Amino acid sequence: MDLKLFGEVFLTLLVITDPPGMVPIFLALTGGRPAAERNRAAWQAVALALGVIVVFGVAGQTLLAYLHVELPALQAAGGLLLVLVALELLTGKADNPTQQSTTNIALVPLGTPLLAGPGAIVATMLFVQRADGFTDYAAIATAIAAVMIAVWLVLRFSGLIVKVLRPSGIEVLTRIAGLLLAAIAVQLIADGVAALVTAYARQA
Repeated sequence: MDLKLFGEVFLTLLVITDPPGMVPIFLALTGGRPAAERNRAAWQAVALALGVIVVFGVAGQTLLAYLHVELPALQAAGGLLLVLVALELLTGKADNPTQQSTTNIALVPLGTPLLAGPGAIVATMLFVQRADGFTDYAAIATAIAAVMIAVWLVLRFSGLIVKVLRPSGIEVLTRIAGLLLAAIAVQLIADGVAALVTAYARQA
C-alpha cells in the first residue's frame, strides 16, 4: 500500500470533515436526547457519510454527468440544506425532540452535507482519478475508513461534554452552532454560485 497516498488522503479528508468542529453542531442537534440515541445518531451519520463518499468516489463522475449536474450546483444545494437546519437551531425549533427522529438528524445534516459534503466528495473523486493500480485504491479506501473511524470516535465520546454543559449550556451551544452553521451554508452557496458563474463566463 502506498503510505504517502494514504497519508495525503487521510489528512485531506480529516481536515475537510473537521471532527472537532462537528462536535458543537452534533451536540446542538442531539444534546437533549438520551445517550443511546446520541450514539446511534453518531454511527448512522458516519455510515451514511462513508456510503456517500464511496459511491461518489466510484461512480461520481458518471452519476453527475448522467444527471447533468455540475459540482458547484451540488455545493450550492448542500448550502441550502444547511440554511434550513441553521434556521431551526437559531429559532429553537430543533429543541423539540418530537419534531424529528434521531435517524433524520443523523442523515441530514450530519451524514450529508456536513460529513459527506461537496469538499469531501470532490477530494475523493480527484484522488480516485489519480489512482493507478490496486495498491493506490487500497490506500484511498483505508484512508477513508480511518477518517470515518476518527469522526465516529469524536462524536461517540462527545457525550462527555453534555454532562459538563447541562441543559442550559446545550441551549447556548445550540444557538452558537446555528450561527456557525448559517455561516458555513452561506459560504457553500457563495462558492457554488461563483464557480457556476465563472464556468458559464468561460463558455460564453
